[in-house]
Amino acid sequence: MCELLALSMSQPARLTFSLHTLAARGGDGGTTRDGWGVAFYEGDDVALFREPGAAGNSALVRYLETEGPSTTLAISHIRHATQGGVQLSNTQPFARELGGRMHVFAHNGHLPGIERDASMTLGARRPVGQTDSEHAFCALLERLRPLWQDGQVPPLDTRLSLLAEFARELRVFGPANFLYADGDALFAHGNRRIQPTVGRIEPPGLWLLSRHCTPPEPSPQEHGGVSVAQGERAIVWVASVPLTAEAWRPLAEGELLAVRAGEVIASGPPPSGRTASRPAR
Repeated sequence: MCELLALSMSQPARLTFSLHTLAARGGDGGTTRDGWGVAFYEGDDVALFREPGAAGNSALVRYLETEGPSTTLAISHIRHATQGGVQLSNTQPFARELGGRMHVFAHNGHLPGIERDASMTLGARRPVGQTDSEHAFCALLERLRPLWQDGQVPPLDTRLSLLAEFARELRVFGPANFLYADGDALFAHGNRRIQPTVGRIEPPGLWLLSRHCTPPEPSPQEHGGVSVAQGERAIVWVASVPLTAEAWRPLAEGELLAVRAGEVIASGPPPSGRTASRPAR
């Protein structure tokens, strides 16, 4: 399956080891070698880098580790193709404008039948590629459109409620781990994924790590794959699998988080009754 990674930080920093670790899973020796991408937020806009090739062999990945932009929010994706050809238009994360700012989406899983489902209407938006993930993103943006029509940031609880309902519907189609950001907050939904130790599709689909760093001054220091300068930093990682030996927390099946500036600011518990899922394919 695909690999997801998001970082939210209280102060701008540069991705280093975390990006390298995720990229290593997209080398020739693995199954996730069908493309990679990373989106770095800068205010309401994003710098988006994508390639439809193996991340582990990418000179661009190595460049970004040393010369990439500093950011307070980044989303990355390593692709294992299940629908759509290996080409740039099918490479995540996807980015689209809504309400005068860039929205970013990355998904891990397979959603067979989503294109034919009447509940996942697209409105004026259309996918550029052929993936079920991009279709899901376009459907999400259509639902979010009324909230952003005046160009103001909607209340967090309103966005969280809409995303929780969207995630509940998405889980019917198949594994629905996703990362979504609107420039104000990062949202992470954990579901299920293939667990390599047992070979079955089951929770957890995402893992969380929070940390506060107080590096010595004045030289930059490495903190779990983030290059930080002087001053205290709050950092949250969300990833498909733990990337370090630290105590990462697994997200419960159906759990939805909202993260801002390196802090989890809201958490939706998984539903008391799980949504029925179609058999994994």
